[in-house]
Amino acid sequence: MGTHFSRSGHTSPTIHSLPRVRAPNLTPPTYPAPSRLIYSRHQDIICYSFGFKAKPAAAFAYNFRYNQYPNLLLLCVISCGKDSMLVQLLLLSSILLTCVSNGNAGVTSSFIRNEWPSVDIPLDNEVFAVPKGYNPPQQVHITQGDYDGRAVIISWVTANEPGSNRVRVGLSEGKYDVVAEGTVHNYTFYNYKSGYIHQCLVDDLQVQIYKPLPKSSDINNQIDKQTDESTLGYSVFYITHSLLIEIGVYFCSMTRSITMRLGDGDSSRKFWFKTPPEIDPDASYKFGIIGDLGQTFNSLSTLEHSMQTGAQTILFVGDLSYADRYDNHDVGVRWDSWGRFAERSAAYQPWIWSAGNHEIEYFPHMGEVIPFRNYLHRYPTPYPASKKQQSSVDLGNCEKSGYSCVWQGKKEIKYTPQWKWLEEELKRVDREKTPWLIVLMHAPIYNSNNAHYMEGESMRVVFESWFYRISNIRPDSSNPVPDKSAPVYITVGDGGNQEGLANKFRDPQPDYSAFREASYGHSTLEIKNRTHAIYHWNRNDDGKRIPTDSFVLHNQY
Repeated sequence: MGTHFSRSGHTSPTIHSLPRVRAPNLTPPTYPAPSRLIYSRHQDIICYSFGFKAKPAAAFAYNFRYNQYPNLLLLCVISCGKDSMLVQLLLLSSILLTCVSNGNAGVTSSFIRNEWPSVDIPLDNEVFAVPKGYNPPQQVHITQGDYDGRAVIISWVTANEPGSNRVRVGLSEGKYDVVAEGTVHNYTFYNYKSGYIHQCLVDDLQVQIYKPLPKSSDINNQIDKQTDESTLGYSVFYITHSLLIEIGVYFCSMTRSITMRLGDGDSSRKFWFKTPPEIDPDASYKFGIIGDLGQTFNSLSTLEHSMQTGAQTILFVGDLSYADRYDNHDVGVRWDSWGRFAERSAAYQPWIWSAGNHEIEYFPHMGEVIPFRNYLHRYPTPYPASKKQQSSVDLGNCEKSGYSCVWQGKKEIKYTPQWKWLEEELKRVDREKTPWLIVLMHAPIYNSNNAHYMEGESMRVVFESWFYRISNIRPDSSNPVPDKSAPVYITVGDGGNQEGLANKFRDPQPDYSAFREASYGHSTLEIKNRTHAIYHWNRNDDGKRIPTDSFVLHNQY
């Protein structure tokens, strides 16, 4: 998935080819310690990390309270389970740029999950039920449609025939002021033929101006021409969706409830969502954070618990359906089931998507060698005509940025389209106007999990200094010292997919690792105002929502 939001220019979503480079063949060195705290949760692993010798903690490391003068927080979300393969090397990370001052360190949680079987829910289960009626809209989801949160893309599928591609939108139930026309297309994947995929861009939500997406033929052509079969193989890395979210000094104080109806007649369906609030420096905004969801009973627990948090937007950091663990016709079937599964949340609040390794779906034995085909057809995001696979979006006083990659082979990472994009994006950020900066990645720079240790090393050696730079400090990996303005890393993982937990850690625990745990769950990040935010990790404990950990971030900007 590739998007690039900008403040001006064409905002209709288009889908372009994915850049491909090879990473250097590195002999993994020992991790240099970062000069600031790292809090990471890989596949449910939490790891607070410091760049200085951490004092041993006497108890479970919850004492992250009232952190002083943060500058840059990096939230990383790792994916992949214990069955990681070469083509599954993409790890999920989400980086929030701010910083933290105090906390316990060096703790490996003694929690042992009594997990449900990590198998997908049967297709005849009610969670995958098709809506009633003939040819009803299904698999409905909403995502942000422009840079500043004033547009959404509404997507849905009809199974039997194209049907209506209209979206009726209004500020109150039964009163639809505008009818928006979208596009419709379908595609084949091996011997699977998709339903009819509808996509409609609803622009300028306050004054309700609506724009259609590109023609379906353009979407199909752009997806199918995005790569060359001769370039594919295990030695290739793919840069997937990159996203920058800027939370500037102003936040929204009032939201508007939007009601929408899809389809016609008895099979039409009604949904609703809220727009981002108006500018206000002291209003709050809450993000939910999910990664590696899949479609198991553990996944269902995560999704239902996240719906109870009151999050206004979900940051989804890759690895959606895990349909790539199936074969032949079942790959497409499991994309359909996941769309119906996620609809209970994704149809009522925007999900900001980022792709992971499980979206690649490189199946030469099936003749399917174009990566991300199922994903790109179903989950569009907007970016202008720059043809970049990166994007930026602005929500009040937050900017979010992200990139996802798997690094294999020998090509350099520097000077790739992704490298150039991130360099320019970070240069333009004014931290006086943008106190909160979130970067979403798929490979964490730091983790201490046995299954994924140092898998992001190729990225770390290139990009790590940029995060220090944006936090206005100079890194000193050989002699790290506490620095109140240095980045904080948070790695957040497993929403419940069928790979199960990667629950083995390196021993002894590295100095940079403050706390780590293997469990299923989701996170929330609540921006209270320009100076304070609260982070929560919610563990799924045998189907019960357990708030496991939280801490306060105090932003010096």
